Amino acid sequence: ISCSSNDSPTSPGEEPPSITSATITVLYTNDEHGWMEPADPYGGAAGMMGLWKNNEGYTADGPFLILSGGDMWTGPALSTWFEGESMAEVMNAMGYSAAAIGNHEVDFGIDKLTELSNNSSFPFLAANIVESGTTLSPPWCTKYLIKEVAGVTVGITGLTTLYMPGMVFPEYVAGLDFISYSTALNTVVPEMRAAGAQVLIVIAHMGSTEMRTLTSLASQLGISMIGGGHNHEEINEVDNGVTLVESGSRMHGYIKVDITYSFENENVESVSADYVENTGGTPDPTIAGIVTNWQTQADAVLTEVIGHVNNEIGQSSAEMYNLITDSWLYSFPDADISISNRGGVRQAIPSGDITISTIVGVLPFDNEIVELEMTGNQLIQAVGAVINYNFVGGMTTIGGYTLEDGSPIIDNQIYKVLVTDYMYSRTSAYQEADPTPEYTYVNWRQPVIDYIESLNTTSSDPLDNYLDYTQRQTPQFVFYY
Repeated sequence: ISCSSNDSPTSPGEEPPSITSATITVLYTNDEHGWMEPADPYGGAAGMMGLWKNNEGYTADGPFLILSGGDMWTGPALSTWFEGESMAEVMNAMGYSAAAIGNHEVDFGIDKLTELSNNSSFPFLAANIVESGTTLSPPWCTKYLIKEVAGVTVGITGLTTLYMPGMVFPEYVAGLDFISYSTALNTVVPEMRAAGAQVLIVIAHMGSTEMRTLTSLASQLGISMIGGGHNHEEINEVDNGVTLVESGSRMHGYIKVDITYSFENENVESVSADYVENTGGTPDPTIAGIVTNWQTQADAVLTEVIGHVNNEIGQSSAEMYNLITDSWLYSFPDADISISNRGGVRQAIPSGDITISTIVGVLPFDNEIVELEMTGNQLIQAVGAVINYNFVGGMTTIGGYTLEDGSPIIDNQIYKVLVTDYMYSRTSAYQEADPTPEYTYVNWRQPVIDYIESLNTTSSDPLDNYLDYTQRQTPQFVFYY
């Protein structure tokens, strides 16, 4: 605890000087996405814990708050395969105080989110998510947390991006209302003040643009800090007197924020923030042991080698997109076209041996393939509406809409089209074209695994030899995190 007093040191028999101020240290991360393992040069969860203890002097009973801006899981196989359980245990052991609800918190369904919330030693916060027609929070989150740190009562509330309903399966947000950020803050801040909060912090799963729109209101309400997320930015700035921070993603670093509160003046005297890269730390043995335990469990099922590639296949490369959609057509030879969404591809395939774990990390969502029938006109309209978000197999959109062999797509001809159940649930054009599609119940990553395995690739005959490097759409796109 950092304390100060204007009094001179006490003499025997005199009253001790009163404490006039205290400093709270916030250690902030966001968009961890399950990256608990070290990834050179970054130290992962154990390395970060080592930095907190050795560099910041962190102790569980010290003047610290550890906060997350959400999207805690859905990333590498070590997190995805266990549906967030491994990351939740790691964050429990790291001493997280609270986390905002991000859009990826619901990736494994509401029942799983409820289980993860119940099994986490810290609350999931979202003041702007309520059960429809009420002011009540759903059972897997709460509006705010009141916590005493260094003798100061701190109120922490959370906000979830208003884009979330359009980014997840509709059933995951059924029965919920997403109210405006300003309405949520104007409601929850007086409640936190009434509960005794002297310092106010917002943790928000939103990017810098949305954060900046809130600083005028936040300043009026006496909010000292807004921590963001979602867009994987590194932010450390002050706007309208409010400190805005975001740490990037994947546990590559954290933001240290010192907030000094004056007991005499009953206000926040100062806020300072610094970004710290997660490198060079001594791995914390407890966290390292937890990660190793989960890795052992994962290795039992995910380390089977299915192929080899000599050069990395980039996350957003033409060869990555073509590999995925072509593999679907390999597994479903009666289909004509395959379409997937670029935001579902979450990482590259590194050079070397390819394991099942690799593909789980590339395609971490539990989407399944759906087959539908569409006319050529319906297909062109559907693909054209979101051309920069999708990638295709069996066709191209460059220089017009044509099939793989160069023949034109005919308006009134029927084509069999493969999409994911996620895309079908989010796209009215697909639903209107075929209200009764065939649900294959095949996970979208399984054809990728089967296709790579079928090639029997090795270092002397690598997957590189079988990839299609040709662009099928314009390479410009918007990536949804």
